[in-house]
Amino acid sequence: MSEHFKNLRGDTPFGAASPQNRRELAVAAALTLIQSKVLNSSGPAQLQWELDNLGKYADQIQAALEVE
Repeated sequence: MSEHFKNLRGDTPFGAASPQNRRELAVAAALTLIQSKVLNSSGPAQLQWELDNLGKYADQIQAALEVE
């Protein structure tokens, strides 16, 4: 498992991660997923398409990690 997928909430024994740190972790995880997708793609436009969706992916990762 990629290190980007461990502790995506960013919490430590000292407290919860800041919103900025949580966003950085979500973006890092999304970039790891994009890297995997692009490396297994045959289309030259795949990278640009994936990067155009980076924010959406990070939003979805953050939403999935929300605790209610």
